[in-house]
Amino acid sequence: MQCYTELTPPTAVTHSLSLPFLSADSTNLIVAKTSLLQIFTTKTISIELERQFDDGRQVPREDAASDTRLNDDELEASFLGTDSILLRAQRSNQVKLILVAEYTLSGTIISLVRVKTLSSKSGGEALLVGFKDAKLSLVEWDPERPGLSTISIHYYEQDELQGSPWTPKLGDTVNYLTVDPGSRCAALKFGTRNLAILPFKQGDEDVNMDDLDEELDGPRPADKATVKATTNGNNAEDIPYGSSFVLRLSALDPNLIHPVHLSFLYEYREPTFGILSSTLAPSSSLLYERKDHLTYMVFTLDLRQRASTTILSVSGLPYDLFKVIPLPIPVGGALLVGANELIHIDQAGKANGVGVNMFAKQCTSFGLVDQSDLEMRLEGCKIEQLSIDNGEMLLILHSGELAILSFHMDGRSVSGLNVRRVSPDAGGAIIRAGISSASSLGSNTLFLGSEHSDSVVLGWSRKSSQLSRKRSRIDLADMGDTFLDDEDGEEDDDADDDLYGDSPLVAQTTSIGAPHSDSANSKAGDYNFIIHDSLVNIAPIIDVAIGKGASHSDSEESFNFEGVTGELQLVAAVGRDKAGSLAIIQRELQPKIIGRFEFPEARGIWTMSAKRPTPKGLQADKEKTTMSGDFGADAQYDRLMIVSKALDDATEISDVYALTSAGFEALTGTEFEPAAGSTIEAGTLGNGMRVIQVLKSEVRSYDGDLGLAQILPMYDDDTGAEPKIISASFADPFVLLLRDDSSIFIAQCDDNNELEEIEREDNSLLSTRWLTGCLYMDTTGAFATIRRDKGQKIGHNIVMFLLSAGGALHIYALPDLSNAVYIAEGLCFVPPVLSADYAARRSAARETLAEILVADLGDSVSKSPYLILRPSNDDLTIYEPFRINHSDNLSKTLHFLKIHNPHLAENPDVSAQETVDNTQDTRDKPMRAISNLCGYSTVFLPGGSPSFIIKSSKTVPKVISLQGVGVRSMSSFHTEGCDRGFIYADINGIARVSQLPPDTSFAEIGMSLKKVELGHAVHSIAYHSPMETYVVGISTKVDFVLPKDEDPRREGQREEISFKPTIEQSFLKLISPKNWSTIDTVELDPCEIIMCIKTLDLEVSETTNERRQLITVGTAITKGEDLATKGRVYVFDVVIVVPEPDRPETNKKLKLIAREEIPRGAVTSVSEIGTQGFMLIAQGQKCMVRGLKEDGTLLPVAFMDMNCYVTSIKELRGTGLCVMADAVKGVWFSGYTEEPYKMLLFGKSATNMEVVAADLLPDGKDLYIIAADADCNLHVMQFDPEHPKSLQGHLLLHRTTFSLGGHMPTTMTLLPRTTSSSIIPATPSNLDAEANATIPGYELLFTSNTGSISLLSTLSESQYRKLSTLANHLTNTLFHACGLNPREYRVGKDAPESMVGSRTVVDGAVLMRWMEIGSQRRAEVAGRVGIDVEEVRDDLKALTSGLGYL
Repeated sequence: MQCYTELTPPTAVTHSLSLPFLSADSTNLIVAKTSLLQIFTTKTISIELERQFDDGRQVPREDAASDTRLNDDELEASFLGTDSILLRAQRSNQVKLILVAEYTLSGTIISLVRVKTLSSKSGGEALLVGFKDAKLSLVEWDPERPGLSTISIHYYEQDELQGSPWTPKLGDTVNYLTVDPGSRCAALKFGTRNLAILPFKQGDEDVNMDDLDEELDGPRPADKATVKATTNGNNAEDIPYGSSFVLRLSALDPNLIHPVHLSFLYEYREPTFGILSSTLAPSSSLLYERKDHLTYMVFTLDLRQRASTTILSVSGLPYDLFKVIPLPIPVGGALLVGANELIHIDQAGKANGVGVNMFAKQCTSFGLVDQSDLEMRLEGCKIEQLSIDNGEMLLILHSGELAILSFHMDGRSVSGLNVRRVSPDAGGAIIRAGISSASSLGSNTLFLGSEHSDSVVLGWSRKSSQLSRKRSRIDLADMGDTFLDDEDGEEDDDADDDLYGDSPLVAQTTSIGAPHSDSANSKAGDYNFIIHDSLVNIAPIIDVAIGKGASHSDSEESFNFEGVTGELQLVAAVGRDKAGSLAIIQRELQPKIIGRFEFPEARGIWTMSAKRPTPKGLQADKEKTTMSGDFGADAQYDRLMIVSKALDDATEISDVYALTSAGFEALTGTEFEPAAGSTIEAGTLGNGMRVIQVLKSEVRSYDGDLGLAQILPMYDDDTGAEPKIISASFADPFVLLLRDDSSIFIAQCDDNNELEEIEREDNSLLSTRWLTGCLYMDTTGAFATIRRDKGQKIGHNIVMFLLSAGGALHIYALPDLSNAVYIAEGLCFVPPVLSADYAARRSAARETLAEILVADLGDSVSKSPYLILRPSNDDLTIYEPFRINHSDNLSKTLHFLKIHNPHLAENPDVSAQETVDNTQDTRDKPMRAISNLCGYSTVFLPGGSPSFIIKSSKTVPKVISLQGVGVRSMSSFHTEGCDRGFIYADINGIARVSQLPPDTSFAEIGMSLKKVELGHAVHSIAYHSPMETYVVGISTKVDFVLPKDEDPRREGQREEISFKPTIEQSFLKLISPKNWSTIDTVELDPCEIIMCIKTLDLEVSETTNERRQLITVGTAITKGEDLATKGRVYVFDVVIVVPEPDRPETNKKLKLIAREEIPRGAVTSVSEIGTQGFMLIAQGQKCMVRGLKEDGTLLPVAFMDMNCYVTSIKELRGTGLCVMADAVKGVWFSGYTEEPYKMLLFGKSATNMEVVAADLLPDGKDLYIIAADADCNLHVMQFDPEHPKSLQGHLLLHRTTFSLGGHMPTTMTLLPRTTSSSIIPATPSNLDAEANATIPGYELLFTSNTGSISLLSTLSESQYRKLSTLANHLTNTLFHACGLNPREYRVGKDAPESMVGSRTVVDGAVLMRWMEIGSQRRAEVAGRVGIDVEEVRDDLKALTSGLGYL
């Protein structure tokens, strides 16, 4: 009984699509990551060119520029000179992606297409999503929620649609979706020869006659007519689609026996598609018998008659064509892509082609232009249009190299094709690996999605095109008689500009086949490619190792980092080809410590950049209005720090410190009075001219030199009461105070920087009891009641948020306190969508809210306000405000959408001393908003579960815990020595000045992630704990040369070709985690590929029985497909050597201990075995136990014959029990005995499976075997010889099959499980559960080829019953995007019928959405399960906290 939980989302981009989705005139990018759908919008920003290749977080350089101006004397030495000023002036526009929404889908996305429907809720186009195996969902954007709205779902997986019983299964065929450019219909090719046609309703004019001008720029722009809402329950006239039907391809034409690819074409009046097919199965091995047997046919569909007409057929095409790419105007027709050639076929059937390597001539007799000197491999390439002017295309090869495909035009027809590579100087090598999708983002930008490297936004410029045209008019004056002819050409050029854009005649004048010509548009250097933005990708995760972080070089550094460094870290080998990298993943944020010191009395810390008093004569008012944002107080270094202290004798004081570049020092001789008591809050008002200190009984105002300017006492003249201040909030020029009698006090800083109370005109402000509140400066207009101009007065965009004791949210637009502009009574019920008219039942359960905060979250590219609710247990709820229309009535337009946040706070687990010491509530530790923390606008949550809420422009807000113990107080810290950092004091009395770790991302996967590029394909990784180093196996591609000595064929030796196949050349690298640099490299033989690397505890001496941690490497030697594969086993030790100068980390080196030749078969997996320090090696079709002898040989002592190919071997450490996974036959469970040495087979899987990874999972007294197959199914088997169906244990009991969708596991790692403390008080009923919790538990860590990391956790009987019931109720309660069914998604379609028992694995993805529903529904669902809400939270926290040591 297990639960499967995804810890991180997938990162590999499989599909992408550009369309106007959010509105008719928006540019949106839809990105699919297997089962994650993300919706982006684009933003063009101006950025300095010198910063374009820095880290992905674009820190604004304006900060540095203003710092330089303000601190000119201090920083002058750091300037490079006058040249740096010139460099800084060079700016460039770059396109950035901004995430709008993301959805985790219960399906595997196989296609994305855009459809323009007659009407939509947003006015934009609709999105048609294809899912594995043959499902379609038509969705649109609903601005009222906002979110995806499912229009319809279509299902084509019925058995009666599959044809004969012997046809392949749907999952084994290539299924894809294509759509008509005019949005008249879409076609899903599924099965071997089935085509499902889904018609869409269009206007009568569109159906009868396509307007070709509208298709000039591809699909037509969206209609801006009145939008009519469509819902599932409308009449048939409102449904945007017609009834779909399935066509057999053989019914279209009997020759469509082996379809290769099809796609709809442009410029046809009716829906028309071109299809590549053959009557014979294409085969490269039969080229001597048959070649050029592919046929390209064009069919026109009659949707009303459900019939088709053949209008074109071109036969005799090369066998290796695999794709049809439709081309819009000005080129038109279709481009056929093959492995060795590109062929264009126009509407009349005229064909032009180009061969890009020497094999094009050998595999086809089709007439091709020879460009074999390009030596390109087109397998897996992607082609996207570059220029609408002349139809030039960008060709991205499987290796990531770029090339330009241009068409030679003769009028409107194509007369030839030309391909040219992009030089590395022009950005031809900036793509590190092959891409999976390409989508245009408008002018001169493309999005390139990749499964093997980071996905990028690629931009380009054409420097020479405009210059050449201007230059030509000057040069022509000296050309004599030819001037008139050329002038006529210019007139034609200008006339055509109206139709096609910049310069359509340029391509027409290009000579056929010339790689270079005089035309500017055809020069290889005219395009200059740069990367504008990127999406982090850690896929595929090929191997993982768990090791310690870097040990610090000196005692001072290790002292500074003590307590904030995790015990272990997960290091993954990720990426393919040149994108091979190491990904260092840590569960919590580990800060970079600048300074550490004892500060046990600190209870609150505030830093501020107060301005010194302005001398008379300067216009202070003018400065106040102009100096704001990054050029105002925020851009200065912090000068002052106020610390609230609690002394040993229980007295409370406040001290002030002056911040210096080295640290801080106590400030004396000012009018600041430490004995005035503890500080509640501190900040600046008056644009930094006044320092405000909020004490319990009064507010003090100082000037920039801490001269006391004003004291504002808390004294009620009417009643004589002196309420104490318990919390405060600042937003220049206002301050909000909350007092212990639940009243509020609002003061304003006037033009003379004097604080004055604002009269509370609204009676409800006086009569309502207020729990908490905050002020927010609304720079985006999200809460604006009137559409403001940009020249608004400073201070008139401050919004006040108050939470009443009744749980209602009140919003006031300061300085107007006459009435609330917005009241939401239901905030305490935390509903999924909060609005002014939301109402819950009176008996509904409420959330106990302790604090609310409205703050900006984001980075320098994009930031937006969020409402953050802090309940008593610190499980944060995050709301995003949205407006459904633009009227001034906030009550009708303003709504709040709850953001998915699965992060649960640490349970209260503090010492008794801290419990006694800390009698105050969370008001003493309020959340802190920081406008610029290393480039992020973030919010920090202090207390027992210190966390940051971090959001980048390409992610949703993520809550990430801070490594270490609880935090008392925290503040930003911006000085010369700590740029944009923070200072915090923990409950152990340690204060730290820190920064976010450099080159690290957080919100992308919800964990701390650092990528270290290796620049080569990476295969395996292992951690050597005695020397604290990592050993990584990498490879590069080299030309394959036929072996001269071993090849018996004489004719092969005479074969001399320049375009040789490539093979991997492997290397072993020793990497130091101190700076992730390579400190040693071992080169292996050519044709030798590293299959596995493991650190094994081996016996190195037969006399002393000494054991040592050694690196064991298994390799395969492949010298051609007709020669037998051999293998080798290497055993290395890591030894101490003399380091290189100035590189102290290079004091380690790999030393070869043993090397064993394996004459038959590759070494595919190694493992420890038994208790005597032996190793188990999978060599070919045998598994052999070997011991390391002192003479450097590996002595075999026991073996077991295997079947075909062993993919994985795992042993339950120290027991001799091991599982062996075979690529064909399934899994074997065996044991090893040491007296005598013997391997015994205990049981096999009952069915054959293509197992890619397997491991053992002990659960108490039960032993489960977990196997993952190539169809992304997880099989849970059990060894139980007492069960009658196991045949005395010979068969493993197949307990259940759980589908992982498209996430194929690449590794499984058995890890010990840590337990979390419970928030439920101990009772006799749960004492047994606590006793069982002391038994060491285990869980399996999965990594996948999509970049996701998951856990398979064992559950007790009671936990399983509770969580499985809860998952069922949540499945019925939650909203599921695209109308998909989570239960059907997790059912293994290929599960064997012989499964024993019907218990399924609990889907943790559904459980983690527990916090999405409101408190009322949570109480209802928990009641149905039979437990309370706290118990559900406890179980969910236990699922995700099992990796406490990472």
